[in-house]
Amino acid sequence: MSSNGIQHQLILDGKEVNFSAGETLYEIAERHRKEIPTLCYDPRLDPFGACRLCVVELEGARNPVASCTTKATAGMVVKTQTEPVEKHRKTLLEMVVSENREVEVDPLRGYASQELGKLTDRYQARTGRFQGAQSGQLHATDDNPFIFRDYDLCISCNRCVRVCAEQEGDHAIAAMGRGFHKQITTEFNGLLKDSSCTFCGQCVQTCPTGALADKKALRAAELPEPLQKTRSVCPYCGVGCSVDLLSKGEKLVGIHPAMDGPANEGALCVKGQFAFDFVQHADRLSMPMVRGDDGELHETDWDTALDRAADGFAKVLKKHGRHSIYGIASGRTPSEANYTMQQFIRRGYGTHYIDNCSRA
Repeated sequence: MSSNGIQHQLILDGKEVNFSAGETLYEIAERHRKEIPTLCYDPRLDPFGACRLCVVELEGARNPVASCTTKATAGMVVKTQTEPVEKHRKTLLEMVVSENREVEVDPLRGYASQELGKLTDRYQARTGRFQGAQSGQLHATDDNPFIFRDYDLCISCNRCVRVCAEQEGDHAIAAMGRGFHKQITTEFNGLLKDSSCTFCGQCVQTCPTGALADKKALRAAELPEPLQKTRSVCPYCGVGCSVDLLSKGEKLVGIHPAMDGPANEGALCVKGQFAFDFVQHADRLSMPMVRGDDGELHETDWDTALDRAADGFAKVLKKHGRHSIYGIASGRTPSEANYTMQQFIRRGYGTHYIDNCSRA
């Protein structure tokens, strides 16, 4: 609805549709399930209009207009898929492909990494009609453990720069150079760890080509099992960020933020994005252990371990009282386990001496 409650109308591909004041042609078309391609668009970011794939024909306009940056006005007549527009889109994609080292990249690189490949296939743009130098340059010397800066695949959509500035407020990366020599960089073209980067991974997950990639996930690229996604909730704090766990066989290999997560809307912190190795770490206990008469820890069954723990709590309570017992819950356990822990301390012993290691 518009600010005064009045709906406006325009003609979209021959059909009269309603829209609200302030909406762009792209937003209206998307709502009416028109397949307009784009590579620089992310619904979380301000429209940019860099890739020009989303152009549409607007009656009365001399040239096609970018639908993502053009605000709708009443009475507009818009066509989204005419022959000239589709030809324009295919040509642009052919030119983009000609500059890149490759189009097919592993989906482990990031959430949006398959966008260029899918559009190229949709428009049959692997023609090889354009040949020449490749843009971008791999930043092979950046030794940070999280983000692979493979700028051979960069198409200068600026989504990474914009998500870092608009969503995270970090302004850790920017664009340098102009035209064919434009490239994504950091302050003084240095390393990410020397910049204001917080390693949230947002630049990785919005990149439509895999130019910025998840280093940790790519370690599993050679594993033969198919990639699976499982929706879950990040356990590290109380925000409740939705995540998609990436697995191959029985191995957790990476994490994608859930773009439809009600709490995070595609955002994660460095822990939620990259700190998952503990799940299958070799040091993680798989059996309970109790201390024997020799003073050493030994593996045992759950009944024996629970009986030993219950006996220890009972002795402490009897000798020192309820305030001698406290609990510290882990930020790496599910919310249900943490809830059980606080109930155990509060209801079981009548004390509020309970905390969580990740509450900050």
